[in-house]
Amino acid sequence: MPPKKLVLIVIDGLTPAMLEDAVESRDVPALRFLAEHGEYRRAVTTFPSLTPVCLSSLATGVHPDVHGIPHLVWFHRQEERFVEYGSSFSAVRAAGPTRALRDAVFSMNEEHLSREATTVFESLEGAGLVTAAVNMVCYRGPARHDSTVPGLGRPAFGPSRFFYYNLFESDVTGSPLAIRTRARGSVDEYAGVVGRWLVTRDGFDFLVFYLPDYDFASHAAGPEVAHAALARADRAIGLLFEAAGGPDEFLERYAVLLCSDHGQTSVGTSARLEDSFSGFRLFHRGNGRRTELAVTASNRAGMVYRLPGCTAEARDLAELLHGSPHVVLFREGDTAVAQRDGEELRFGPSDGGWATSGTTDLLAQPNALERAWAALANPNAGDLIISAAPGVEFVDLGGRDHVGGGSHGSLELGDSEVPMLSVGLGPPPARIVDVAPRVLDHFSVSRAG
Repeated sequence: MPPKKLVLIVIDGLTPAMLEDAVESRDVPALRFLAEHGEYRRAVTTFPSLTPVCLSSLATGVHPDVHGIPHLVWFHRQEERFVEYGSSFSAVRAAGPTRALRDAVFSMNEEHLSREATTVFESLEGAGLVTAAVNMVCYRGPARHDSTVPGLGRPAFGPSRFFYYNLFESDVTGSPLAIRTRARGSVDEYAGVVGRWLVTRDGFDFLVFYLPDYDFASHAAGPEVAHAALARADRAIGLLFEAAGGPDEFLERYAVLLCSDHGQTSVGTSARLEDSFSGFRLFHRGNGRRTELAVTASNRAGMVYRLPGCTAEARDLAELLHGSPHVVLFREGDTAVAQRDGEELRFGPSDGGWATSGTTDLLAQPNALERAWAALANPNAGDLIISAAPGVEFVDLGGRDHVGGGSHGSLELGDSEVPMLSVGLGPPPARIVDVAPRVLDHFSVSRAG
């Protein structure tokens, strides 16, 4: 008997506490139904806990040392420029809007996502299955799709059924414009209409149903008060149930994994990471000078890149943050180093575990050694990676922050912990990098490539 078809629902930025409270006391009937019929646990994301990094790990089943996506904003050493996937409108404008649009929509999947990583879409389609994605940021697959926007001119390559914020639509669904009123959940509304169309036609074997509007609301209001946004996400999931004839009928047809890509924590202060390196000549778009460092920061993680003109070593740069409450990470040969508040931990893989020396509780966050090591091993990452202290956010390229609201990106528990709900797939995965392997196992498909 063939396995059930599978729907992966991703609610961007949803914290475990928010979901647990909602299914007990809020009006979220679709989520409550799934919770009552499934198995639940708190799981761990990757690092930096930022959407492009996390969704790439969800789609490929590997950490950023393999998939190559390092951050929301990073410095491209070969092209000597900033890559900005969309920290804020101001950051996009600072990086160059045309280039930032190409990076976020096309280059992330076609160029930046390593060919050493394989997406679930590539593996499943290679086995003859039909995959679908709604608004999924990491979408690389074998099917060519021309844009619905006149003049965009460049195709995207994704799953057979592909819907990306109205820019690419493999089928005519009658859906509304996605980007209308984010504060009122227009993107999730768009996803719900597309998802209803797909389920009505039973038009896939595997669907990634990505709902980003909760994260947008949580950034503005804080991670534990965006109840209206979660209710809108719940309504979008409810449309899938309706299209199948009801929630019971939906589960007769589909297995479900539901998770978020990262958590969120409240932020009360902001900091400019560049200020700590003001004694160096810093790279800026179009500054035309021989520079020593490139500093990239957004949300609750930052990176520092040593450029050819820099004579300071990574440890010298880390000393400029000596005594900082942030966690500063860098490599020295075959060893990784973490510093915070003047304390130091050295660590590296050894015999299937970790060899450590120094302040062993400095990285006490969940799976912190594994996640920090993978982040540092990413060839596109900076020489320093900084995980912000609780309550602090780094301003982005455009000078924007979310002070008074929520943010994410660090190694800290609140940024790193995600809800994981499995219905019809056995115990839920413990890490988001375990999601893609679970999907492939469900369909008895080996990883392509």
